[in-house]
Amino acid sequence: MTPEQARKEIDQLTEKINHHNHLYYQKNNPEISDYEFDQLLERLIALEKQFPQFKDPLSPTQRVGGAITKEFPAVYHRFPMLSLGNTYSPAELEEFDKRVSRGLEGEDYEYFCELKFDGVSISLLYDNNKFTKGVTRGDGVRGDDVSNNIKTIRSVPLVLKGKDIPEAFEVRGEVFMPKEVFLKLNREREDIGEERYANARNTAAGTIKMQDSSEVARRKLDCYVYSLLGATGIKTHEEAIKKLESWGFNVSPTYKKCQSIEEVLDYITHWELKRLELPLETDGVVIKVNNLEQQQRLGFTAKSPRWAISYKYKAQSTSTRLIGVTYQVGRTGAVTPVAILEPVFLAGTTVKRASLHNANEIARLDLRIGDHVFVEKGGEIIPKVTGVDAAKRSTDAKPIKYADRCPECNSKLFRVEGEAAFYCPNVTGCPPQIKGRIEHFIQRKAMDINSLGERTIDQLYQLGLVKSPADLYDLGREDAMRLEGFKEKSITNLLSGIEQ
Repeated sequence: MTPEQARKEIDQLTEKINHHNHLYYQKNNPEISDYEFDQLLERLIALEKQFPQFKDPLSPTQRVGGAITKEFPAVYHRFPMLSLGNTYSPAELEEFDKRVSRGLEGEDYEYFCELKFDGVSISLLYDNNKFTKGVTRGDGVRGDDVSNNIKTIRSVPLVLKGKDIPEAFEVRGEVFMPKEVFLKLNREREDIGEERYANARNTAAGTIKMQDSSEVARRKLDCYVYSLLGATGIKTHEEAIKKLESWGFNVSPTYKKCQSIEEVLDYITHWELKRLELPLETDGVVIKVNNLEQQQRLGFTAKSPRWAISYKYKAQSTSTRLIGVTYQVGRTGAVTPVAILEPVFLAGTTVKRASLHNANEIARLDLRIGDHVFVEKGGEIIPKVTGVDAAKRSTDAKPIKYADRCPECNSKLFRVEGEAAFYCPNVTGCPPQIKGRIEHFIQRKAMDINSLGERTIDQLYQLGLVKSPADLYDLGREDAMRLEGFKEKSITNLLSGIEQ
């Protein structure tokens, strides 16, 4: 292949991949399978490797990551990223409406409502139709340049197409981790004995600041945009949102223009439960005066705009009975208490278990078996017990005696002074600790043995074939043939994966 032929094919592949990427992430209407898309991407990667002179910094191959960032340069925001004032009741929202009315001296106005996504604020800068920089909110005046990580987010367009695109402008949005991705990530961490992440928002925040962009790409972050800055000739926020949609940006379709505060309250009520069906966590509604000239007249306080406010939904909560407490042992030996509950429907799922954190929390709440407890789910992967309904406490409710022996190996637990957790000291004989260390050993960031998983390790342990990571390297074909469900091909894959 000549360089000219390569350049032509690279251009064609880039165009085609960007097209299918837009259909998948912005239109939710893919025309080809994931396999076909991956084949196109692999062909482009191969060509760029063979002809590096034609590799564009904004090539679709940048979505897979690979850049290592030792530190994130600080960037001053052209437009400060101010926080919004919060309100928690319809009465407070009506008071906000009165302030807007007074500020506009009785002039007609309308609102634009959007769901408030539980993620990380980001500023995206574009120049000559191309993405140039992604900056975190930081302190509102100065943030961190996380451009390499932003490039891995497939819903963020790197090259724009459309009409009337300004030469240079800025887009504000929210980077988030979809619920499904978060659940999968926590399942993977459980499989390798790692502590689960608490919620999707904090996990997204940590991910966007990772130094290895290939790991960021693996976590499949997403982004909704909600604001356009630096463009001229636009009169309303609604018009700006329509422009962003036409240029290929990912805008949540949940927005609505409202003519009165009553319509705003209807919008809030409509989405209070319906938002639980969305693929990401939400924690409220953002209400903005729609007219941009009116926004300017209303101005700002020292911390927030006078023309916008955030209505926060209360965390989903319910009451149910505490049946018992069980204990889980991690690979480090830490023993964690978990509440066993009468099943109750909460925030879209049936809850049977909830986090109790540690012995100190049980004592603080004065929990007893048989108590009616309050359970809250506000972005947590496992709901948490937040309190006791003392009025419903029965006379036969039993105080909880925290476990003094390991539930797995019966070793006497100990507690390090100054720490909340209890630990099992049986490092060499406690099954969850042993299996957890092996699972940790094979994980991607360690030996990356992808032919092994939690179930296989459990079988190997139960058969007495492995008691430590070193035992993996003594496994032979006869050992592998003892594993349930393993055929010739899977045996070969298992052994070759360990040998590599």
